[in-house]
Amino acid sequence: MRCLITGANGFLGSHLARALCARGDTVRCLVREGSDASALANLPVERAAGDVTKPETLGDALRGVETVFHLAGIRRAAGRQAFIEANAEGTRHVANAMVTAGAKRLVFCGSLAASGPSTSTRPRVESDPFCPEEPYGESKAIGEQIAFSFSDRLEVTSIRPSRILGPLDHENLSFFKIAKRGYVLQIGGGPRPLSMVDVDDVVEQLLLQATSKAAVGEAFFASSDETISLEGVMELAAKAFGVHARAIYLPPWALGALGETTDVITKVTGTKLPLNRKLARQLLAPGWTCSIGKAKRMLGYQPVRTIAESIERSAKSYLEAGWL
Repeated sequence: MRCLITGANGFLGSHLARALCARGDTVRCLVREGSDASALANLPVERAAGDVTKPETLGDALRGVETVFHLAGIRRAAGRQAFIEANAEGTRHVANAMVTAGAKRLVFCGSLAASGPSTSTRPRVESDPFCPEEPYGESKAIGEQIAFSFSDRLEVTSIRPSRILGPLDHENLSFFKIAKRGYVLQIGGGPRPLSMVDVDDVVEQLLLQATSKAAVGEAFFASSDETISLEGVMELAAKAFGVHARAIYLPPWALGALGETTDVITKVTGTKLPLNRKLARQLLAPGWTCSIGKAKRMLGYQPVRTIAESIERSAKSYLEAGWL
């Protein structure tokens, strides 16, 4: 493939870039000016300066490209409009630039957050309507809808990963830090089932969606075959660190209050804290699970790593990097 990755210097993007390079594909990476691109160091990729929120910067990056993996976006922002501009309108800018440049396939990276939480007993399936509970999920839902609105001009497919695990991931680091100190959070009213997935399994599904005819016009969840709870994640993390952990009970109201407080601190100081109102609401939902039956049936997708293996290699990477 001759491909472009937006958000290539992020966690998932850098893993995808390594996999594409290993396949011998021609890889161009869209990187915002001034952003940290160290994750792409020593990879045989071409870097193109650009920003998905600035359509005038995208033309050169798309020249000669066949396939675009659109991963760029933001997970934290001060308000709804920032999410919409980056995650939704940014998708429109990329798709428009693809049409102008003559690119063919758009692989859009959505999120389980766009679908919203599941019940504790029934996983989400792709045909369920979007029911996001916060601005990030809403922006991802709108972004996917925008992507598919270009189906008359592009080959569009969407991947919706559950919570991703893997080496040097920042999103789950706070849970590992707590486990390393010998604690497991036990949130009242649980346990609440979670779908999680290893970053390498997400990369494998991205490659399948980029090359399969069956993927065109379709959205697919990406996850492990297993489910786990937050307590289970932290117990496995403690085990990976060789730590005997004890449970700390946290009433749901206390977690909600902490989320509200940290949002105020972030707004006043600009400091982004590990916990926020969005994460608190996610942790208090009855479940965040999804089915991968469609991806298995239509793409031949099969996750390779267990959640326990993903947690173990994540823990090892944090220790080696000196993050804990």
